[in-house]
Amino acid sequence: MTTTRAEAVPAVGSLEHSDAVELLGLVAQLEHVAFARLAADSALAPTIEQRLELSRFASAAVERRDRVLARITEIGGDPVAAVRQYDDVLDDFDARTQPGSWWERLLKAYVGYGVADDFCRLAAEGLDAGSRAVVLEVLDDASHAELAVAELDAAGSADGVLTARLALWGRRLVGEALGVVQRLLVQRPALVRLVSVGSASQDSAPPNAPAKLFGELTAQHTRRMSRLGLTA
Repeated sequence: MTTTRAEAVPAVGSLEHSDAVELLGLVAQLEHVAFARLAADSALAPTIEQRLELSRFASAAVERRDRVLARITEIGGDPVAAVRQYDDVLDDFDARTQPGSWWERLLKAYVGYGVADDFCRLAAEGLDAGSRAVVLEVLDDASHAELAVAELDAAGSADGVLTARLALWGRRLVGEALGVVQRLLVQRPALVRLVSVGSASQDSAPPNAPAKLFGELTAQHTRRMSRLGLTA
Protein backbone atom coordinates (compact mmCIF):
# COMPACT_ATOMS: atom_id res chain seq x y z
CA MET A 1 0.00 0.00 0.00
CA THR A 2 1.34 3.44 -0.88
CA THR A 3 2.17 5.66 2.08
CA THR A 4 0.55 9.10 1.86
CA ARG A 5 2.20 12.30 2.99
CA ALA A 6 -0.19 12.55 5.95
CA GLU A 7 0.74 9.03 7.07
CA ALA A 8 4.43 9.97 6.96
CA VAL A 9 3.97 12.77 9.52
CA PRO A 10 3.54 11.63 13.14
CA ALA A 11 0.88 13.38 15.20
CA VAL A 12 2.11 16.51 16.96
CA GLY A 13 2.63 15.81 20.66
CA SER A 14 2.94 12.05 20.19
CA LEU A 15 5.90 10.06 21.50
CA GLU A 16 6.83 9.22 17.92
CA HIS A 17 6.82 12.93 17.08
CA SER A 18 9.01 13.94 20.03
CA ASP A 19 11.48 11.11 19.39
CA ALA A 20 11.74 12.11 15.74
CA VAL A 21 12.45 15.72 16.69
CA GLU A 22 15.15 14.48 19.09
CA LEU A 23 17.08 12.61 16.40
CA LEU A 24 16.49 15.22 13.73
CA GLY A 25 17.90 17.84 16.09
CA LEU A 26 21.06 15.76 16.50
CA VAL A 27 21.46 15.31 12.74
CA ALA A 28 20.98 19.05 12.15
CA GLN A 29 23.58 19.85 14.80
CA LEU A 30 26.07 17.41 13.24
CA GLU A 31 25.59 19.06 9.85
CA HIS A 32 26.06 22.48 11.42
CA VAL A 33 29.28 21.29 13.06
CA ALA A 34 30.36 19.81 9.72
CA PHE A 35 29.89 23.20 8.07
CA ALA A 36 32.16 24.90 10.61
CA ARG A 37 34.74 22.11 10.40
CA LEU A 38 34.82 22.06 6.61
CA ALA A 39 35.12 25.85 6.46
CA ALA A 40 38.10 25.63 8.82
CA ASP A 41 39.57 22.78 6.77
CA SER A 42 39.21 24.92 3.67
CA ALA A 43 41.43 27.57 5.23
CA LEU A 44 44.04 25.01 6.33
CA ALA A 45 44.19 22.74 3.27
CA PRO A 46 47.63 22.48 1.61
CA THR A 47 46.48 23.21 -1.95
CA ILE A 48 44.10 25.66 -3.59
CA GLU A 49 42.26 22.77 -5.21
CA GLN A 50 41.51 21.29 -1.81
CA ARG A 51 40.51 24.68 -0.40
CA LEU A 52 37.97 25.23 -3.17
CA GLU A 53 36.57 21.73 -2.86
CA LEU A 54 36.24 21.91 0.92
CA SER A 55 34.49 25.27 0.72
CA ARG A 56 31.92 23.65 -1.59
CA PHE A 57 31.46 20.82 0.92
CA ALA A 58 30.89 23.41 3.66
CA SER A 59 28.16 25.05 1.60
CA ALA A 60 26.52 21.67 0.98
CA ALA A 61 26.49 20.97 4.74
CA VAL A 62 24.40 24.11 5.28
CA GLU A 63 21.91 22.93 2.68
CA ARG A 64 21.66 19.53 4.33
CA ARG A 65 21.21 21.07 7.77
CA ASP A 66 18.40 23.27 6.50
CA ARG A 67 16.61 20.27 4.99
CA VAL A 68 16.59 18.62 8.41
CA LEU A 69 15.40 21.82 10.10
CA ALA A 70 12.56 22.04 7.58
CA ARG A 71 11.49 18.49 8.48
CA ILE A 72 11.44 19.40 12.18
CA THR A 73 9.14 22.31 11.38
CA GLU A 74 7.00 20.10 9.15
CA ILE A 75 6.24 17.69 11.98
CA GLY A 76 5.47 20.49 14.42
CA GLY A 77 8.77 20.78 16.28
CA ASP A 78 10.88 23.82 17.15
CA PRO A 79 14.03 23.56 15.02
CA VAL A 80 16.08 26.00 17.09
CA ALA A 81 15.26 24.23 20.36
CA ALA A 82 15.90 20.83 18.76
CA VAL A 83 19.42 21.86 17.71
CA ARG A 84 20.19 23.83 20.87
CA GLN A 85 19.95 20.74 23.09
CA TYR A 86 22.94 19.26 21.24
CA ASP A 87 25.00 22.44 21.22
CA ASP A 88 27.95 20.84 23.03
CA VAL A 89 27.52 17.25 21.84
CA LEU A 90 31.00 17.01 20.28
CA ASP A 91 32.88 19.44 22.53
CA ASP A 92 34.46 16.77 24.71
CA PHE A 93 35.29 14.59 21.70
CA ASP A 94 37.02 17.51 19.97
CA ALA A 95 38.92 18.47 23.12
CA ARG A 96 40.25 14.92 23.44
CA THR A 97 41.15 14.46 19.76
CA GLN A 98 43.08 17.51 18.64
CA PRO A 99 44.78 16.52 15.35
CA GLY A 100 48.49 17.13 15.06
CA SER A 101 48.72 17.17 11.27
CA TRP A 102 46.65 17.61 8.14
CA TRP A 103 46.48 13.83 7.74
CA GLU A 104 45.20 13.34 11.28
CA ARG A 105 42.63 16.04 10.60
CA LEU A 106 41.40 14.21 7.50
CA LEU A 107 41.22 10.88 9.32
CA LYS A 108 39.31 12.45 12.19
CA ALA A 109 36.68 13.76 9.77
CA TYR A 110 36.38 10.40 8.01
CA VAL A 111 36.61 8.01 10.97
CA GLY A 112 35.72 10.04 14.06
CA TYR A 113 32.72 11.96 12.80
CA GLY A 114 31.77 8.96 10.68
CA VAL A 115 30.80 7.09 13.86
CA ALA A 116 28.24 9.79 14.70
CA ASP A 117 26.79 9.59 11.20
CA ASP A 118 26.57 5.80 11.43
CA PHE A 119 24.76 6.07 14.75
CA CYS A 120 22.20 8.45 13.24
CA ARG A 121 21.64 6.11 10.29
CA LEU A 122 20.97 3.19 12.60
CA ALA A 123 18.72 5.19 14.94
CA ALA A 124 16.81 6.49 11.91
CA GLU A 125 15.45 2.97 11.35
CA GLY A 126 13.09 3.70 14.25
CA LEU A 127 11.70 6.91 12.70
CA ASP A 128 8.52 7.51 10.73
CA ALA A 129 8.99 7.01 6.99
CA GLY A 130 9.19 10.71 6.11
CA SER A 131 11.75 11.62 8.76
CA ARG A 132 13.80 8.49 8.06
CA ALA A 133 14.00 9.37 4.37
CA VAL A 134 15.29 12.86 5.17
CA VAL A 135 17.96 11.58 7.57
CA LEU A 136 19.21 8.87 5.22
CA GLU A 137 19.30 11.20 2.22
CA VAL A 138 21.20 13.86 4.17
CA LEU A 139 23.76 11.35 5.46
CA ASP A 140 24.16 9.71 2.06
CA ASP A 141 26.42 12.50 0.75
CA ALA A 142 29.85 10.85 0.71
CA SER A 143 31.72 13.54 -1.24
CA HIS A 144 33.92 14.66 1.62
CA ALA A 145 34.58 11.07 2.67
CA GLU A 146 35.78 10.22 -0.84
CA LEU A 147 38.17 13.19 -0.80
CA ALA A 148 39.56 12.10 2.57
CA VAL A 149 40.01 8.50 1.40
CA ALA A 150 41.80 9.55 -1.79
CA GLU A 151 44.16 11.91 0.02
CA LEU A 152 44.93 9.53 2.88
CA ASP A 153 45.41 6.54 0.59
CA ALA A 154 47.87 8.45 -1.59
CA ALA A 155 49.84 9.72 1.41
CA GLY A 156 49.89 6.37 3.23
CA SER A 157 51.01 4.36 0.22
CA ALA A 158 54.21 6.39 0.09
CA ASP A 159 54.93 6.58 3.81
CA GLY A 160 54.90 3.51 6.05
CA VAL A 161 55.59 5.54 9.19
CA LEU A 162 52.57 7.75 8.48
CA THR A 163 50.42 4.65 7.96
CA ALA A 164 51.41 3.26 11.35
CA ARG A 165 50.72 6.56 13.08
CA LEU A 166 47.33 6.94 11.41
CA ALA A 167 46.34 3.41 12.44
CA LEU A 168 46.99 4.34 16.07
CA TRP A 169 45.15 7.63 15.61
CA GLY A 170 42.18 5.83 14.12
CA ARG A 171 41.93 3.49 17.11
CA ARG A 172 41.99 6.43 19.47
CA LEU A 173 39.33 8.24 17.44
CA VAL A 174 36.88 5.35 17.43
CA GLY A 175 37.23 4.85 21.17
CA GLU A 176 36.41 8.48 21.85
CA ALA A 177 33.60 8.53 19.28
CA LEU A 178 31.95 5.45 20.79
CA GLY A 179 32.14 7.24 24.12
CA VAL A 180 30.05 10.06 22.63
CA VAL A 181 27.42 7.54 21.52
CA GLN A 182 27.42 5.93 24.96
CA ARG A 183 26.76 9.29 26.61
CA LEU A 184 23.96 10.05 24.18
CA LEU A 185 22.24 6.78 25.01
CA VAL A 186 22.56 7.46 28.74
CA GLN A 187 21.29 11.03 28.47
CA ARG A 188 18.66 10.68 25.73
CA PRO A 189 16.02 7.97 26.29
CA ALA A 190 14.38 8.93 22.99
CA LEU A 191 17.46 7.77 21.10
CA VAL A 192 17.43 4.44 22.95
CA ARG A 193 13.79 3.98 21.95
CA LEU A 194 14.59 4.67 18.30
CA VAL A 195 17.50 2.22 18.32
CA SER A 196 15.27 -0.40 19.95
CA VAL A 197 12.43 0.15 17.46
CA GLY A 198 14.85 -0.11 14.56
CA SER A 199 16.33 -3.35 15.90
CA ALA A 200 12.87 -4.83 16.56
CA SER A 201 12.03 -4.39 12.88
CA GLN A 202 14.76 -6.92 11.99
CA ASP A 203 13.93 -10.61 12.32
CA SER A 204 17.31 -11.51 13.81
CA ALA A 205 17.44 -8.59 16.25
CA PRO A 206 18.86 -9.56 19.65
CA PRO A 207 17.07 -8.44 22.83
CA ASN A 208 19.89 -6.01 23.71
CA ALA A 209 19.57 -3.40 20.96
CA PRO A 210 22.29 -1.04 22.29
CA ALA A 211 24.80 -3.92 22.38
CA LYS A 212 23.99 -4.74 18.76
CA LEU A 213 24.33 -1.05 17.92
CA PHE A 214 27.91 -0.87 19.21
CA GLY A 215 28.78 -4.02 17.32
CA GLU A 216 27.55 -2.46 14.09
CA LEU A 217 29.33 0.83 14.76
CA THR A 218 32.59 -1.03 15.36
CA ALA A 219 32.12 -3.04 12.17
CA GLN A 220 31.55 0.14 10.16
CA HIS A 221 34.71 1.63 11.64
CA THR A 222 36.69 -1.46 10.67
CA ARG A 223 35.42 -1.15 7.09
CA ARG A 224 36.47 2.50 6.94
CA MET A 225 39.94 1.73 8.20
CA SER A 226 40.27 -1.17 5.76
CA ARG A 227 39.55 1.16 2.85
CA LEU A 228 42.70 3.03 3.84
CA GLY A 229 44.77 -0.09 4.41
CA LEU A 230 44.87 0.68 8.14
CA THR A 231 44.49 -1.80 10.98
CA ALA A 232 41.42 -1.04 13.08
